[in-house]
Amino acid sequence: MALVGSISQRIWDMKYRLRAPSGEALDKTIEDTWRRVATALAAPEHDPALWRERFYQAMTDFKFLPAGRVVAGAGSSRSVTLFNCFVMGTIPDDMGGIFAHLREAALTMQQGGGIGYDFSTLRPRGAPVKGVGADASGPLSFMDVWDAMCRTIMSAGYRRGAMMATLRCDHPDIEDFIEAKREPGRLRMFNLSVLVSDALMKAVEENAPWELSFGGTVWKVLPARELWDKIMRATYAYAEPGVIFIDRINRRNNLSYCETITATNPCGEQPLRQCHRHLAVPSGPATGGGAPEAPHRPRGHRPRRCADPLRAALWLGGGRRGDRKLARRDTARGLSRLGRARSGERLVSAVRP
Repeated sequence: MALVGSISQRIWDMKYRLRAPSGEALDKTIEDTWRRVATALAAPEHDPALWRERFYQAMTDFKFLPAGRVVAGAGSSRSVTLFNCFVMGTIPDDMGGIFAHLREAALTMQQGGGIGYDFSTLRPRGAPVKGVGADASGPLSFMDVWDAMCRTIMSAGYRRGAMMATLRCDHPDIEDFIEAKREPGRLRMFNLSVLVSDALMKAVEENAPWELSFGGTVWKVLPARELWDKIMRATYAYAEPGVIFIDRINRRNNLSYCETITATNPCGEQPLRQCHRHLAVPSGPATGGGAPEAPHRPRGHRPRRCADPLRAALWLGGGRRGDRKLARRDTARGLSRLGRARSGERLVSAVRP
């Protein structure tokens, strides 16, 4: 029987313990949860019985913990995703495309996935919509629609939805974006982050003017430091928005030859199409604060084992076929480039003193 604190027991009971529709607990113990997950992840293997036991042993005593959606959904027979979060596609600047992406977001959240979107592609408030002779309402108005959708859908029936919205630092509506959460109750289902470019940081350093533009049209010019100060003051006052140094991310992206990153997941951690957050704790004697001391291990000792359930979760991920295909293609590319042991080290967060 795994020994855990009362708060850990409560979180497991609330979020990860499998229950029947009647409310009856099907996972009697935490070990039952590990068995359920191990059995599900071993199913695609040539020898499921062998790998079921190996996966179970990897999770024993919390040496390795799969991401939350895997623990909650694997082996549950529910139509849910095993991916924690998704960075969604580019929103086209037209009504049909916008609401097609809203539908996609709703379905993704219904199956348990968090979502991240870049709203920089939408024309600013007041821009002409020539086809209908009207003015655009701007990206923040559509973010309000996403926010209402998220409040309506309880993600996979267990947790509230999670969303990330980003906007480029040169978008004409960036000042409204920065100040959006000063309004009580607005965009409360979103995390907000400004996509900060190298050009803005250089302009701040040189105290240069900064242009806010869209589609080749300059809407406003203001001092770069004034915009930067607005971001910092808003972050200090109510912890939003964050900043994403997007040019640096794209320079360091080892897939930059085939993709351009414009958003992250709701936690602001992973600018990937799909996100797994797993935990591997090196075994060894406890040190003063109770943290595990990492012994010397050959390269790939535990990551080699952990990489296998990660790959299984990838193939069992759930969601719509197109999402699974894209996720498998991209992650498989990463696995093949790094190798299984290296992929485990990259995909698994190792806790060290």
